[in-house]
Amino acid sequence: MSATFSRIIYEKKDGVAWITLNNPERYNALDAKTRRELKQALEDASRDSGVLAIVIRGSGKAFSAGGDIRAMAEMKPLDILNMAREVGTALVLSEIIKNAPKPVIAAVHGYCLGAGFELAQACDIIIASEDAVFGQPEINLGLIPGGGGTQRLPRLIGEKKAKELIFTGERIPAKEMEQMGLVNKVVPADKLMDAVNEFIAKIKEKSPVALAAAKEAINAALEVSLTEGFKYEAQIFAQLFSTEDQKEGAKAFLEKRKPVWKGK
Repeated sequence: MSATFSRIIYEKKDGVAWITLNNPERYNALDAKTRRELKQALEDASRDSGVLAIVIRGSGKAFSAGGDIRAMAEMKPLDILNMAREVGTALVLSEIIKNAPKPVIAAVHGYCLGAGFELAQACDIIIASEDAVFGQPEINLGLIPGGGGTQRLPRLIGEKKAKELIFTGERIPAKEMEQMGLVNKVVPADKLMDAVNEFIAKIKEKSPVALAAAKEAINAALEVSLTEGFKYEAQIFAQLFSTEDQKEGAKAFLEKRKPVWKGK
């Protein structure tokens, strides 16, 4: 894409879209400009069939420390509504990530707080460094999470732990988040990108069509009843038998070779 960014770095390499939050002086605060640029990059990467995975990471000492508190200090309800109309709420980013037909990975180091934590929650996979800390500190500002935290966290870690985390605003280390099941893997800080690349290498061996279908079905499980989910899964499962990748997968298995996916 031809857009010029000032708050993020957007690169595509070897089938991976790398989105780096790049406002380290403000700990990659998710202000309106950053969200606007992040939205553009995510939309582009989602549409690009040559992109097999998307990685979101931060520069400097943080993934993202959250919203722009300085900007919010004097805001009134109308200001929040106007900003939402202009650039969309944080939930817009969540929907783009959810609907992207490919895995979106959060590579987290340092602070991952507030809106930054909500951004990571929206991703399909979270790989974190040992120095990463997570939290929803909005309660300390007289607020509640406004980017999906009150709705997503109970689904991810359970009602009681979500209430504890949001009520106290405490910062939780990566290892504890891994034990809760929210973080997929914790590695030493100097091994973070190695771990991300190892995961991506595994993804690249799979059918892009099947990955997109699996993501769609799993996402539905969080929103529909178990009975409806079974029906939805069966429908998607059946549809995959019309794809070239399903035929190639079966043929490769019978011929005892690696499949050559076509992504259709």
